[in-house]
Amino acid sequence: MLSMTATINGWHCSGFHCKQRARMPEISLTSRGFLKVGTLDSKTPTTAGLSSSALPYVGDGYASRNMNRGGIHVVSPDISSPSPGFAVEFLEAFDDEYDGVIIDPNKLPSSANAFASALRAALSKWKLKGRKGIWLKILSEQVDLVPIAIKEGFQYHHAEPGYVMLTYWIPDYPCMLPTSPSHQIGVGGFVINDKKEVLAVKEKCPCSCSNVWKMPTGYINKVDTSFLKMVAFRHAHMVAFDKSDILFVCMLRPLSYEIAIDEKEIQAAMWMPLDEFVGQPFYEEDHMSRKVIDACVAAYEDRYSGFTAHELTSKLDGQSSLLYYDCSSG
Repeated sequence: MLSMTATINGWHCSGFHCKQRARMPEISLTSRGFLKVGTLDSKTPTTAGLSSSALPYVGDGYASRNMNRGGIHVVSPDISSPSPGFAVEFLEAFDDEYDGVIIDPNKLPSSANAFASALRAALSKWKLKGRKGIWLKILSEQVDLVPIAIKEGFQYHHAEPGYVMLTYWIPDYPCMLPTSPSHQIGVGGFVINDKKEVLAVKEKCPCSCSNVWKMPTGYINKVDTSFLKMVAFRHAHMVAFDKSDILFVCMLRPLSYEIAIDEKEIQAAMWMPLDEFVGQPFYEEDHMSRKVIDACVAAYEDRYSGFTAHELTSKLDGQSSLLYYDCSSG
């Protein structure tokens, strides 16, 4: 969903080091915005321009900054000491257009200790720079990093097969990040042919409409069609998993009369004369469904324009998109 590159502009590796205990893990911010995890060895001479007592506290470690060169080293005592010469790992991220940060999920540190330390240092830096929302996508192969991020204050946002998305809000006022998905979207197809026959299906479900011939919605066998217009949409709250539900009803023209039934979802399917379809008792008793069918018939008979698609380009993003509106409004 979100692509990743690198920033945290202006910071790079300085040419001096801080005096620390033997083989203390080191994290440094590079000019490309990476957090580099390395090792400090007490036997290696240091040329720190600042004494350790003068170092500002950053997260659970200390940082030294060369004001002329803009470099910063963060030394954390909270991760296990790696062996000398271990591979350098980075936490890569880039700024988004809302003063937030997006962390690259494909280049997270491979070890939990390195990830924890790098994440703390990065959060401290982003707080100092006035960043707002932080987006952290963790792929399923590194799911063991999720509890670490939660411990550091990240919140669950949403999940999809293969990853979980976490967020962190830095400012002390209410979070302004978009919430997780709150709606599920469905589509109903009013498919009518030149013989004034409607594609009707009976679904395999225990609901009250299980024995009713209805327009196809959800998983049905594929029928070649062309889109004509969006007739209406229905909006309901607190449906599946307490989420809202929007059903878009579209009028379609069939390109084929062949129907292949998916027996896992559909009990039966047929081309039914429109009058017979509309005359079912169910549509006399269910006012919502009746209104939907009436709108579809009116659109078919050109008594109602519906919402047709118009391809337009916006200066906001310079991209072409489809706007659906009633043609009669001009």
